[in-house]
Amino acid sequence: MLLAAVAIVIGLALLVWSADRFVEGASGIAKNFQVPPLVIGLTIVSLCTSLPEMVVAALAAMEGNNNLGIGNAIGSNIANIGLVLGVTAMIAPLFVQSKLFKREVPVLFLIMFVGLALMYDGDLNVWDGLILMTGLVLFVFWLLKTGMKERDSILEAEFEDVIPADMSMKASVMWLTIGIVFLVLSSRLVVWGAIEVATLMGVSDLVIGLTIVAIGTSLPELVASIASVMKNEAELAIGNIIGSNMFNILAVLMMPALISPGGFDDQILVRDLPIMFVFTVALAVMAYGFKSAGNVNRIEGIILTSGFFGYLYLLFLQS
Repeated sequence: MLLAAVAIVIGLALLVWSADRFVEGASGIAKNFQVPPLVIGLTIVSLCTSLPEMVVAALAAMEGNNNLGIGNAIGSNIANIGLVLGVTAMIAPLFVQSKLFKREVPVLFLIMFVGLALMYDGDLNVWDGLILMTGLVLFVFWLLKTGMKERDSILEAEFEDVIPADMSMKASVMWLTIGIVFLVLSSRLVVWGAIEVATLMGVSDLVIGLTIVAIGTSLPELVASIASVMKNEAELAIGNIIGSNMFNILAVLMMPALISPGGFDDQILVRDLPIMFVFTVALAVMAYGFKSAGNVNRIEGIILTSGFFGYLYLLFLQS
């Protein structure tokens, strides 16, 4: 048990570090090709915040453990809103002015309904995976088109601050390679440790994926959101969460569907997906701003965080 726990802790720490190195390398390469900061932020940075979940889900699927990967995707979405957004809002209220993010909220619901429709039969097959892959490509294309068309000045200024400073192509490729290697190695540590802990504790792999692994792989979003709000860049804090949740459904659920198609624990449908929808509705109501700029204040941050720990307690009782 101790060895497995240590493997999870070290693996998650390396996972966060390697994801950051990957983002730096990928962003540096794009910047060397003169790609605008807004496009880099909306695509590369947003997608890379879901890289830990993607790699963990892929490796878990290779082990024939779909529940761990699917639980990681759903659990990360719940943690992103309940824990990451809640804690960030408690540090400082978040005000949302960007029109682009207001357009992303309905798209987030659309993507979640597509995911629910594909999972409704209790099975994720290859065709479901291909649909998710197609949705991922269309979503990235929409982000590119919208970002280039609207040239959101608020977002563009904030992305300029988070994208690494000028980095040579050689250094960018080096960090990209290092990021990929350590992402795979650290994810293998996390998957092995999670399965061992689940076996020794007598709980399901799904619960481990929804809790320990989901919280751990949400650490990049937590670090990025807190850093953003400390710099008065609330748009990025909200945007990281919305973008990550959309990529989690499309890119992370795609992994078990394509690599190890098959059934999954029915608790995902009756318990975890509905809770994910509830948290997302709460995010939309708090941050959307129907007649003025949206905001998530400290009281709402406390409510979200309390709701997340309530969810963890529910999992504890049912386990």
